Amino acid sequence: MARRKRGSPSTLKGDLHQLSWSTYEEPRLIRPKGTKDRQRQLYHLLLLQILPLFFHFRSLFVFDRAQTRMAMASIVRRKAYLLSRNLSGSCSDALRYSYSLTSFSRGFATGSDENDVVVIGGGPGGYVAAIKAAQLGLKTTCIEKRGTLGGTCLNVGCIPSKALLHSSHMYHEAKHSFASHGVKFPSVEVDLPAMMAQKDKAVGNLTKGIEGLFKKNKVNYVKGYGKVVSPSEVSVDTIDGGNTVVKGKNIIIATGSDVKSLPGITIDEERIVSSTGALALKEIPKKLVVIGAGYIGLEMGSVWGRLGSEVTVVEFAPDIVPTMDGEIRKQFQRSLEKQKMKFMLKTKVVGVDTSGDAVKLTLEPAAGGDKTELEADVVLVSAGRVPFTAGLGLDKIGVEMDKAGRILVNERFATNVAGIYAIGDVIPGPMLAHKAEEDGVACVEFIAGKVGHVDYDKVPGVVYTHPEVASVGKTEEQVKSLGVAYRVGKFPFLANSRAKAIDDAEGIVKIVAEKETDKILGVHIMAPNAGELIHEAVLALAYDASSEDIARVCHAHPTMSEALKEAAMATYDKPIHI
Repeated sequence: MARRKRGSPSTLKGDLHQLSWSTYEEPRLIRPKGTKDRQRQLYHLLLLQILPLFFHFRSLFVFDRAQTRMAMASIVRRKAYLLSRNLSGSCSDALRYSYSLTSFSRGFATGSDENDVVVIGGGPGGYVAAIKAAQLGLKTTCIEKRGTLGGTCLNVGCIPSKALLHSSHMYHEAKHSFASHGVKFPSVEVDLPAMMAQKDKAVGNLTKGIEGLFKKNKVNYVKGYGKVVSPSEVSVDTIDGGNTVVKGKNIIIATGSDVKSLPGITIDEERIVSSTGALALKEIPKKLVVIGAGYIGLEMGSVWGRLGSEVTVVEFAPDIVPTMDGEIRKQFQRSLEKQKMKFMLKTKVVGVDTSGDAVKLTLEPAAGGDKTELEADVVLVSAGRVPFTAGLGLDKIGVEMDKAGRILVNERFATNVAGIYAIGDVIPGPMLAHKAEEDGVACVEFIAGKVGHVDYDKVPGVVYTHPEVASVGKTEEQVKSLGVAYRVGKFPFLANSRAKAIDDAEGIVKIVAEKETDKILGVHIMAPNAGELIHEAVLALAYDASSEDIARVCHAHPTMSEALKEAAMATYDKPIHI
């Protein structure tokens, strides 16, 4: 197949080099003494205001790359800012503001009590937004009710779950796989308190690290529950029992999400637990029932299954992880079943009895039918998450929300109320920590008069079981429903030399590409380290790459990443090693 024609790499490289940071070092200007010198520097500023427009329209025809346009414009703005700063004292504030490319639509705060940005919520979206705002020169305050930064993700979600997933995997490998590699032990046992201590240590270090980043970037940190009382004021009930009002010209709602409850099921975090309780069990349950076959339920089921629990997953839908590519999903479910995880699909829980020694669940088919009972020592409710927007005072100031409680925002993350913004789990889009982080950066860039952008179609998702499953872009089912002609390329890790060498070869790479242009539409990976491998695909989608582009890039040997290269070869032509 003939290769697609490309723009000249040398042309792009040259243009970017001409606008590199080394070229635009901070100017060392002598403050002008005469009127002509002042006019000359002001003309310089005017010229720099025109340059971003020039590069914008030029890049539309030459590069067709949003990222390139943004990079060029950002560098030019920086140059203008440095020049305007050196004009301090040589022209009026009004004139300097008029010609500055970094002036803000709502202006900087001038009073000592008023912030440029107030962020409610210190999770991945909130703390990242606060730090970015401070880095852009905005006076920023972040309000967090928990008393420790990082939100659900760091404290009772992503981080502690990954710690337990890793520890439990090490135990499982030691018990079942080490002997085949020549490493033998008389016996292997679980020290659950030590495992939990390691998890807690990791969480503690990371939360303290974020506080350190706040101090470094001069972000004011208020510990307490914040409620919006006006478009420029947040009332905070502090964790020490007091109350304070934080004022800000821009308020960002970044309060994240909470566990979705189910009718008739009361979570006590002991025998009926949410993901929070599942991360802190004091003993390994003999029988664990997981309600919900999504990311969180399967990950926590894997942790306790490896440590010895008998795990049964009850799911109302006909499939596990409904958003996953169908072909990958089937292989993934078979892999989990080989790990002795049981599935009861198309099944709903209609009753719970906690009066006895065991928790008794009453089940029935999703479509209706005869009831059955299932006993468990611990029940994990993992039926999804809901936006945490209640009790924030948003309804009192007229912020619009949808029926699911999500805040409605425009492309700039602005709500219908001037000065109120929202990011992360509280707005439509994937409920993922890394998506919230990108939201936070883009939001404050818009507030700062810059250009921010997040493409939700190119946000990767990962299930951190073993093997992991990672994906980005569209599934084959989605592409088919759109009526787009496409090709599929696949490559199994059983044919990958590194996977065979380490005796961990379960999995596959699948690429979906448009038939006519070879443009990659989606990539799906099931592999031991799929969460790391997926980012080559994310970058490829971000730059509208073809499968041939990946196939023609040299990949180190022997690596797991060669499976992605081979799948790309299988998409546009033929693979070598199968």
